[in-house]
Amino acid sequence: MPAQIKNQNLPEIALIMGSKNDLPLLEGAINIFDKFDIKYMVRVMSAHRTPGIAAEFASNAEANGIKVLICAAGMAAHLAGAMAANSTLPVIGIPIPSEPFNALDSLLATVQMPPGIPVATVTAGKAGAINSALFAISILALNNHKLAEKLKQYRAEQTEKAIQADQEVIEKFNK
Repeated sequence: MPAQIKNQNLPEIALIMGSKNDLPLLEGAINIFDKFDIKYMVRVMSAHRTPGIAAEFASNAEANGIKVLICAAGMAAHLAGAMAANSTLPVIGIPIPSEPFNALDSLLATVQMPPGIPVATVTAGKAGAINSALFAISILALNNHKLAEKLKQYRAEQTEKAIQADQEVIEKFNK
């Protein structure tokens, strides 16, 4: 059997949203991927409006070089579950706030998966997008020492920013 040729230009992460309206909330994830030089793709698919396309995408994701699926959806939020049902890749769900329940409905739909079809769930909205990107990077870093070092550096920078913020507050208010 011939060795599989690994295409280094394939994206490792697929960021999928249920609606193009979700894109502004996902920009934080895109910025994180750019900062870490992670190859990614962004798509719009719906578990309800394009179920066949979503299922086919999930079924072929691993063969297409994807290593982590990130799915953002509001309301009934079945996108992450639909992807997980059609792939054994790690799936991270981002609940998207929407009316009338402001993400509670999408959080519950994403987090309450039946046994055997796991979906990791992050917090809703913009913070969830950032956390989903960092979580996906931590998964990729398990087999990528260079990426693991970048992630450690990012964490160190976050710590330094928090220490600087504390120092600024101390200097301003503790006289």
